[in-house]
Amino acid sequence: MKMILKRITWAVVVLGVVAAIVVALRPAPMKVDATRVVSGPMRVTIDAEGKTRVHDRFVVAAPVAGRLARIELHRGDSVTRDAVIAQIESMPMQPLDPRQLAEARARVAGAEHLRSEAEAVAEHVRADCEQARRERERAEKLIETGDVARQDFERIRNADQTCRQQLEAARSKARAAGAEVEVAKASLLAIEQAGQSGKAATVLVRAPVGGKVLRVIEESERVVMAGAPLLELSNRALEVVVDVLSTDAVHIQPGMPALIEGWGGERAFQARVRLTEPAAFTKISALGIEEQRVNVIADFSEAPDPLGDGYRVEAKIVVWEKNDVLKIPVSAIFRRGERWNVFAVEADAARLRDVEIGQRNTAEVEVLSGLKEGDEIIIHPSNQLSEGMRVTVGNATRK
Repeated sequence: MKMILKRITWAVVVLGVVAAIVVALRPAPMKVDATRVVSGPMRVTIDAEGKTRVHDRFVVAAPVAGRLARIELHRGDSVTRDAVIAQIESMPMQPLDPRQLAEARARVAGAEHLRSEAEAVAEHVRADCEQARRERERAEKLIETGDVARQDFERIRNADQTCRQQLEAARSKARAAGAEVEVAKASLLAIEQAGQSGKAATVLVRAPVGGKVLRVIEESERVVMAGAPLLELSNRALEVVVDVLSTDAVHIQPGMPALIEGWGGERAFQARVRLTEPAAFTKISALGIEEQRVNVIADFSEAPDPLGDGYRVEAKIVVWEKNDVLKIPVSAIFRRGERWNVFAVEADAARLRDVEIGQRNTAEVEVLSGLKEGDEIIIHPSNQLSEGMRVTVGNATRK
């Protein structure tokens, strides 16, 4: 009996020593960073640099040849519509010079044609806006009963807002075209009077729209030819021009919201995409690579008082947005063949999970399947990490 007990004792000691050696030689748990799968809002944006520009730029030209009096306006000065902005003393002519008369009458006819075209465009946009308004009113009634999805309603509402902005721009261009007709008629009248009397006549050049002076092209008194540009005016309305890659431009639709940042202040201005230009252009990137870029035009939803024409800005165009999605950091996912995977932490071990992803941005990715809210996953997994490996979470995300 003593011999049996002695053998049992020695066997226990040997097993203890072997167990101690195995534990000592066992690899230490890998230290990892982890986070929880959460639900919350997510937004996908296309980020690019852009600049502001006036919505409508008007170049006021000399209606007749003659001596231009010094223009007293300066950059930034405000002018009202039909205000006198320049005076030109026309050249004395032979009575009823046929060439001058023909040119003046042709300018009147051309200005009237442009006015008719602008008015037709404004009428067309007005009809479109009436249709957009009716669709919005119908959608407002249907959304109360749940027959219209919130996303479809927002698209219809954005289309109505964009159309109203386009209508205001079209009407402004029609008013400017009407003012150009008056300027051409005044030029024709001055030519006829000068031709009849053989003396010079003073032609008053009036502002086609109310706004601000962007640039005075001819500041000093001198002789100018008919059609010479005198100054540039704007109607104060600003828009944003953002050039994006053509591969990104195909995802941008009119009415999409945009955030205008990086202009020098802390706040972000709200804007909406009005137009994606139909033609691309080639641009050399900072790395010397040729890129096909497309201009995207967005209108401010509010008056950007600190900004002016040609200011640099950074735009974030929102192409997708949802208030409640299951999401994880982009740094947690990796490819294995054709599948996306993550490492989940279960019982202090790394477990490989197949996941299906949806939308993604630079920081987060939407999870469609494979994980649930509250699951703990490893971020920045190393190449040494494998299925079943013991891990210890080294950050403070675990609760």
